[in-house]
Amino acid sequence: MRTETEMYKLILDIANNDDRIRAVYMNGSRTNPNAPKDIFQDYDIVYVVTDTKAFYEENGWINKFGEPLYMQKPEMMDNLLGQECHLEDTYGWLVIFKDGNRIDLHVNSIPYAKKDILNDKLCQILLDKDHILPHMPESTDSDYHVKRPNEIDFLCESNDFWWCLNNVAKGLWRDEVPYVMDMLNFVIRPHLVTLLSWKIGIETDFSCSIGKSGKYMDQYLCQELYNRYLETYSDYRIDNLWDSVFTMCDLFNEVANEVATSLGFTYNQIEADAGMKFLRVVHNLSKDALEIPSFK
Repeated sequence: MRTETEMYKLILDIANNDDRIRAVYMNGSRTNPNAPKDIFQDYDIVYVVTDTKAFYEENGWINKFGEPLYMQKPEMMDNLLGQECHLEDTYGWLVIFKDGNRIDLHVNSIPYAKKDILNDKLCQILLDKDHILPHMPESTDSDYHVKRPNEIDFLCESNDFWWCLNNVAKGLWRDEVPYVMDMLNFVIRPHLVTLLSWKIGIETDFSCSIGKSGKYMDQYLCQELYNRYLETYSDYRIDNLWDSVFTMCDLFNEVANEVATSLGFTYNQIEADAGMKFLRVVHNLSKDALEIPSFK
């Protein structure tokens, strides 16, 4: 596997030796001082070029970086699927090479790059032959820090969490495991992650990022609380799914009360209790039941 030093040299040598490439900038985890460093970090590189078409029409151009194992060309795929895209502005190759390195490389037109670079404070200029790019301050992940919620944010997240759980309950009673899995992981879990991010934000003065999907939460939550979060994941067995749902509810309820107290919000405990009541009733409901019992 080529070293970081070798990869940076290759990236810059290719740019310096090609007059069509006028500047180079990088973003992603390698420019983030708070991101853990490891062997799987991508090289997120942008070449600022005079003409994108010259690059994506040149067969095998990407092989200058090494022998690809396999790749994806997102803009090409969008174009083939009939989606709106502007290949004259940007075109990319996401490549894993046979030595294990990965480059996410885009060629951006000069006008597009001048705007694009300002959208991400993690962008770091590696080369600028003509001084065409705007000055960039030291890279920071501040754009990705947990944002302080207002009370409406808090109430809406809580309401959606408890309301959508009724669909999980029905799905579990019907043994509709794929549906339940989707509801739990793509609809309900994001609300729990958001709530946990607010707890972390409160404890860090909203000065950190928890990463995509909350992947850095273990750095900020105590081990006991993080383990409880991990227990909200389940296999496909109905009994285990029910256990994970109740764990998720207890965790949400506890943290929501804590966040509300810390931020001076009012948590709708009546709504939470009603949601739990519905879950327990459905959990105990026999498969041959002809009606739903009264919730009085």
